[in-house]
Amino acid sequence: MVRRDIVVIGASAGGVTALRYLVKGLPEDFPGSIFIVLHIPSYTESQLPGILTSAGLLNAVHPEDGEAIEPGKIYVARSDHHLLLDDGKVLVRKGPKENRFRPSIDALFRSAAYVYGPRVVGIILSGVLNDGASGMWTIKQHGGVVMIQTPADAEQSQLPINVMECVEADYILNAADMGPIVSGLVKEPAPDKYKFTQEALKLLKMEVIIATRDNAFEMGIMNMGELSPFVCPECYGALVRLVEGNILRFRCHTGHAYTASSLLAEISEKVENQLWQAMRGLEEMNMLLRKIADQYDRMSNERSAELFRAKADESARRARVIHDSVFHQSQYSEDIRLHQGKATFDK
Repeated sequence: MVRRDIVVIGASAGGVTALRYLVKGLPEDFPGSIFIVLHIPSYTESQLPGILTSAGLLNAVHPEDGEAIEPGKIYVARSDHHLLLDDGKVLVRKGPKENRFRPSIDALFRSAAYVYGPRVVGIILSGVLNDGASGMWTIKQHGGVVMIQTPADAEQSQLPINVMECVEADYILNAADMGPIVSGLVKEPAPDKYKFTQEALKLLKMEVIIATRDNAFEMGIMNMGELSPFVCPECYGALVRLVEGNILRFRCHTGHAYTASSLLAEISEKVENQLWQAMRGLEEMNMLLRKIADQYDRMSNERSAELFRAKADESARRARVIHDSVFHQSQYSEDIRLHQGKATFDK
């Protein structure tokens, strides 16, 4: 009898505490396999396997690419690598980022839903932004179970709230209460796999494969959605618009993927960086103009010196305007970060 024995978990900020509570509640003879994506910077080596092994009774590891899946084991994504599931094995790949992250929660969840369907238990814990909303929607559509940490229990409630807005949860629990529930779910028989249209299955398969390597264009991603007027802020490739329920997403022809809000956050950050560069350029121009004016002073050419000082003053005024714009843009970006919880859109 096939059981719900594939548990996939996604978290970001504040997720370590929640994960420790969750694994502490799992028994030593836990019959399922657990897969975890926690967002960490690409330059940081994850210490999570050691933390989780110490917190509970199960062994946690960074898997190798192609490693066989074993029951009673916790598999943790490496930094800057997607953690994906194949039939009976784990894939560790450096495919394109999704929602500005690698590893991506969406990529893990999507691969689990495609390969294991109703055998999957998806869990979202503390975090920000909405990486995981699309993947959880896919898990739900394929007959899996959706479990979300109670927002009030999470150190960062944005991610749980965002996923709840997109997917109807089967369980909303405190992290400390999840272990016994998950232990019961993995012993339950899984229902028959849900039926999808061939077009939906084709897109899902394509996106799972794209996460393993940069070949979105060759696989025909440009034909799977509506061409949008936007470009990818990562590589400036054309973006196609994809719709899942009430979730609006974009993917470029090189493979990078975004929800609408993560795309907005990335563009806002790019604009802020460009403003800083413009201000720096004007300030460098100001310094150079004043150096030239000083040189004319030493040559007793007062007329030219005054002209270059006037130009320097004008550069300083323009730099001040951009300086003020930078700080307005910084506040705007922060407002987006705090309030971009709406992963939905009005149809």
